[in-house]
Amino acid sequence: MEYLFVLPITLVAILLVFGGLFASRLVAPHHPGKIKNDTYECGEKTIGSARIQFNVGYYLFGLLFLVFDVEAAFLFPWAVVLREFGYVGLIEIVLFVLVLMIGLIYAWRKGALEWV
Repeated sequence: MEYLFVLPITLVAILLVFGGLFASRLVAPHHPGKIKNDTYECGEKTIGSARIQFNVGYYLFGLLFLVFDVEAAFLFPWAVVLREFGYVGLIEIVLFVLVLMIGLIYAWRKGALEWV
């Protein structure tokens, strides 16, 4: 029964999203053409095919960034309520950071942090 209050809010959120998309479709100018539909990169004409292979190191570096970005997102709320959790919370966060440090050391030894 407690979740019944979430349904109207969810419906309003969905209505706002699709209503905004519909209003944008009605109001926004739409003048397609050869030049407008041409691909570009930062305003420059493209050279060659867009189907090229990227070094996997870029993806690994991005994933590692996300892991430690999420770590920062978890550490801030923990630091705010540290006194309420006491030693149990301290031990849990030390274990959390320890697991991330093991992952960092593993990635470092595998060479994922070396920029190619």
